Amino acid sequence: MADERARHFRRLRRLRRSARRWSVLAGGLGGAAAVLTPYAGIGLPDAAWAGAAGSAIAVAAWRWIDLRALAAVPAPPALDPAEAAARSRARLLAAVERLPVGPGVLAEVRRVRSRLALRGTSAAEAWARLDRAALTLAGMTGRLTGLAEPALREAADADRSLRDLAGRVASVERALRLAPDEARASLAEAHGTLVAQLDAGVSAYERLVVAAAGYVAEDARPTTEHPAAARLTEATDLLHGVAAALAELRTAGMPLRTP
Repeated sequence: MADERARHFRRLRRLRRSARRWSVLAGGLGGAAAVLTPYAGIGLPDAAWAGAAGSAIAVAAWRWIDLRALAAVPAPPALDPAEAAARSRARLLAAVERLPVGPGVLAEVRRVRSRLALRGTSAAEAWARLDRAALTLAGMTGRLTGLAEPALREAADADRSLRDLAGRVASVERALRLAPDEARASLAEAHGTLVAQLDAGVSAYERLVVAAAGYVAEDARPTTEHPAAARLTEATDLLHGVAAALAELRTAGMPLRTP
């Protein structure tokens, strides 16, 4: 959304320029009508001059009235710099997302930024494992249909939950470095519990990805020979048979005629 204050002053400037243009035009047409009408007597061209001058004067008056009305309206308050930056960033992201490769680029940037935010904490390794597993699962999403769709929804929920848990682990670990001695023991115990939960959750997610890969492999593996391979075998046998027949005809000395 655009800055309302800037939009207000932009409309004010545009309306002022319009009022000035119509004032100049009305003055020119009015002067021409005042000079040319008595110059050669009143006729049909004089009615056109007078009508054009009157219309221009009316439009100029309306523009000045609109300008005064808009100028009397208080300007919206100035936008906070942080909010203005957030709006600019939102507009930039929307413009990038409209590009063909925009969503993928933004997703990669967010992933790298999240990984850098966890660098130096015990959650970084688990986050990297989760990221690799999530990318692997995303490559199989189009093939996980039918009975696998509920598992895919569960995987999406688990991915969000584990990423939130990784952020909690990193926050607690940073706070642990600043905690006083009397609070360090309880906070360290809570941190250890969160780390264990995160490792267990990431391991479960990786097992789910492996199971999804097994589902995709079994779903694509036919019980008999692949139809494409069977057709290629039939075409090869047909070509061998035609070649053998041509060889027999050439050996017998029979002339070949092109049909």
